[in-house]
Amino acid sequence: MPETTWQKSSYSGSGDNNCVELAASDTTLTLRESNNPTAVLHTHHPQLAALLRHIKTTTPRH
Repeated sequence: MPETTWQKSSYSGSGDNNCVELAASDTTLTLRESNNPTAVLHTHHPQLAALLRHIKTTTPRH
């Protein structure tokens, strides 16, 4: 099994344990928070893209 290559979010700070990381393959995206690296979320490209579009276009409720 190939080793997972994690990419740190550009919005994350410079600290090692304060970021969201993403690993991508041809079909799957895996996300984790660096301070809890054993808890990962597996998703697919279209689902994550839909989530990000929703987050960017939805007005937060107060």
